[in-house]
Amino acid sequence: MNQKQFSLAGLGLGLLLLAGCSSQGAITPQSSGLWNHYFVYPISYVITEISSWCGDNYGIGIIVMTLLIRLVLAPLAVYLNDNSVKMRELQPQLKKLREQYGANDREAQQKMTQEMTRLYRENGVHPMMGCLPAVIQMFILMALYNAIVRTKVIAAHSFLWFSLGQVDPLHVLPVLAALATFLQYAAISKASHTGDNPAMQQQMKVMKYVMPVFIFFTAFHLAAAIGLYWVVGNTWMALQALYMERRRQRLAAAAVAAPEI
Repeated sequence: MNQKQFSLAGLGLGLLLLAGCSSQGAITPQSSGLWNHYFVYPISYVITEISSWCGDNYGIGIIVMTLLIRLVLAPLAVYLNDNSVKMRELQPQLKKLREQYGANDREAQQKMTQEMTRLYRENGVHPMMGCLPAVIQMFILMALYNAIVRTKVIAAHSFLWFSLGQVDPLHVLPVLAALATFLQYAAISKASHTGDNPAMQQQMKVMKYVMPVFIFFTAFHLAAAIGLYWVVGNTWMALQALYMERRRQRLAAAAVAAPEI
């Protein structure tokens, strides 16, 4: 399973678990269990506190919470972006290894895996790190959904034209969430430089069109607050991808301009 498939599978699994996890009753400081105490309640508490500072506006509280989550994850995003750049730089060497050990016998495959592992280790690359965002997003989404629907004051609050704990009656948020997701993957695709790798280019193209549809139909059926989270969070991710690309260009330009010693 490649990283893109893992992302879809991870999100799909998380969303399938949302309904089951949200049937455990109201979330309070007395809620027991590891999941409730260390994941759901902290998010509920932070949203409630932020909202109280904003005149009990829980929509603003969710927006601020979303931005805080993205800020906390920003250093990880930088690391993953640098890891992705290193992976692209290693593609020619990886291609040579595949050609060298292209035989189907088990011994050749084991030798190729060993050589790839050595190459990754020597260059400080972690090929499976690209799956980490999907795992983190799955847990955050599950905890956020539970915090919203199981905290009565949040679920009952209205923001703009929708109730946070109910499906958007106008279905505007699913459209905006899908659009934000498309912009996110378009920006990532632009920054990924997959032109020299047709397989990766095709994968990114598929994700750019599949994920917005996936997000649209999911947001269509979930509480409007999740759509709000995706609109804000995925817009942030699109801007972040553009920033990462500019950062990469600056670093590349600085490396070219640096005088040789």
